[in-house]
Amino acid sequence: MSERLQVYRCTACGSMSAVLRGGAGTLACCGIPMTIHQDTQLETHLVGEVPPMEHNLTLSAKAIIRLLQTRVADHTSYFGIQTLKNPLDFWVYQELIWELKPDVIVEIGNAYGGSALALAHLLDRIGKGIVLAVDIQHDTFTGTARAHPRIQLITSDACAAIDTVRASIQEGDTVLIIEDSAHTYDNTINVLNAYAPLVSPGSYFIIEDSHCWHGLDYGPIPGAYEAIADFLANHPEFISDRARESFFLTFNPTGFLKRIP
Repeated sequence: MSERLQVYRCTACGSMSAVLRGGAGTLACCGIPMTIHQDTQLETHLVGEVPPMEHNLTLSAKAIIRLLQTRVADHTSYFGIQTLKNPLDFWVYQELIWELKPDVIVEIGNAYGGSALALAHLLDRIGKGIVLAVDIQHDTFTGTARAHPRIQLITSDACAAIDTVRASIQEGDTVLIIEDSAHTYDNTINVLNAYAPLVSPGSYFIIEDSHCWHGLDYGPIPGAYEAIADFLANHPEFISDRARESFFLTFNPTGFLKRIP
């Protein structure tokens, strides 16, 4: 019988890592040790209590973001697969997919594959397109998502995979990119610089989890938010489309980057 893969999760930002080979030391993220995630399938019940909305109308935006983060990190699923996405942001993603009708969606950072599967289902509805699922490991990527014919796995560091991704895009394709890998400044700015040329004019490069220290009081600092600011300062062909944050409770402040047509 094969040994069960150990998966660790950051209790701060929700990022996960699979241990392929054991060794000395402690896995850490956001400055704290990661904890073992016991199951790759979401529990069917919500642990803990959420304060009733109608009795807590004076909660601050920061407190509400924290509640939403906990719900997303611990108890959110798509088709039974744990999915680390703010559902309000993901609703905006489906609006963009309907508007743009992309030929290629590049999702960088895939975890269990729930969001890749959701993106593939949206492409099913518009009748075209593929999801290039890029991650440094796909051991946690579930079989249901793996089996969808629109999903293509590229197992590699995102920057190292750029030539493979570029070769999967045809001339004239509309390309949408969603970045959800490590949210450190260095990783985010490197991915932005590497992948920005692939974004079609009028399409978007979405940088997730820029709410770290800009809504949530933890995460890498400097992080994605600061990388976005520096990227925009040097790339006038992109703007931050803050109209895409109109649900207000976004995990991606300034992170909906539109390439000017």
